[in-house]
Amino acid sequence: MTAEISTPVELAKFNPVFGQLSFDNHEQIVFCHDKDTGLKAIIGIHNTVMGPALGGTRMWNYANEWEALNDVLRLSRGMTYKSAVTGLNLGGGKAVIIGDSKKDKTPEMISRFGQFVHSLSGKYITAEDVGTTTEDMDRIHLVTPHVTGISESLGGSGNPSPVTAYGVYMGMKAAAQHKWGSDSLAGKKVMVQGTGHVGETLIDHLTQEGAIVYISDINEARMDEVSKKYGATPYVGADIFDAEVDIYAPCALGATINDDTVYRIKAQVIAGAANNQLAVEAVHGQILRERNIVYAPDFLINAGGIINVYGEIVKYDKAEALRRTENIYNTTLEILDFANKNNITTQLAAMRVAENRIAERKKQIQGS
Repeated sequence: MTAEISTPVELAKFNPVFGQLSFDNHEQIVFCHDKDTGLKAIIGIHNTVMGPALGGTRMWNYANEWEALNDVLRLSRGMTYKSAVTGLNLGGGKAVIIGDSKKDKTPEMISRFGQFVHSLSGKYITAEDVGTTTEDMDRIHLVTPHVTGISESLGGSGNPSPVTAYGVYMGMKAAAQHKWGSDSLAGKKVMVQGTGHVGETLIDHLTQEGAIVYISDINEARMDEVSKKYGATPYVGADIFDAEVDIYAPCALGATINDDTVYRIKAQVIAGAANNQLAVEAVHGQILRERNIVYAPDFLINAGGIINVYGEIVKYDKAEALRRTENIYNTTLEILDFANKNNITTQLAAMRVAENRIAERKKQIQGS
C-alpha cells in the first residue's frame, strides 16, 4: 500500500523546488504574495550573464502552484536562449500570476506585482504576455522603471504582438525555404492553432501571401470572428494533428508536440509562436528529425516581441525593431543548416549557438 502524503513537509520531500524537472540552474525564484489584493505570483530568473533578465508576465488560471512553478521555470529558461540566440544583451526571466485574468485581475493587484518587480532593483524587467496587456504595463510603470512594452504615448514600444508575429512569419518562410527550396507560402496549407493577437497577425501575413489557412481555437466565437475577417477556414475535424496540411503553426500554449502527437502530425514544417512547443525537447525534437519534419525552434522565431521591447532599453525605433526581426529569417536558415551538417536536432543547434554566446560572455566577465 502506498503511503498517503498528507502534510506540506511530506509533499516537499517528493516535490522539492530545486528538484523540479524544469529547474535548470536558475539563479533566483521569487514567490510573491499579497493578501489584500489576492496576488499570488512567481518570478523566475534563469540567467543574467548577458544582462538583466527580461521576460513577460503571464496570468493564467493554473490548476495548482506546482504547475505555475513548472511553467515559470520553463518560460524563463526559454527567454535566456531566446535573447542569446537573437544577439540581445539580455538574460532570461519570466513571471506568472496565478488567476483568471478575466475575473481576478484588478488594478491594485497589478500595481502590487509591480512593487515586487521593483524590489529586484532591475535584475528582472517585465513585459506583457498571455493574460496581461499594454495597459497593465503602463500601470506597473507607475511604480517601477523596470518594465517594457508600455504605451507609445508614454515613450514605449507598445503592443509587441505584431512584431512577434512578423518574426514567426519570417521564421516560417525560412523553414519553407529549407524544406522545399522556396520560401513562397502561396498555396501552402497552414494550420494556425490559436487566434490571439499574435496568431491573428500571423494569419493576416499568410492570407496576404496566398497561403491556404486553417485555424483552430478553443474560443469558437473568436475563431469565427477571425475566419470572417481574413477568409481563413475553421478546422472542424476531430483533431488538428490528423489534418492534411503542409505547415503547423502552434500559437497558443506549449507542449503540443508530445508523445501523443509527435507520430501523428502530418505537417512537414512546424513553425509557430507558442513557447516550449516540444514537451520533451531531446525526445520529441529527435523524433521530428527522424520523421524529416523541419522544426523551427520556437524561442528563435518568436523573438520579435523581445526585439521590439529591447528597443526601449537601448533606444532604437520601430523601424529598427522590424529590421532586426526580419533577420530571424537568416538566423533560422543558418541554424537549420547547422543542424543538418552536425546531424543534430534543430532545437539543440539553436541552444548550442545561444550557449556559446553566453559562455563567451562569461569568459569576458571573469577575465575583466
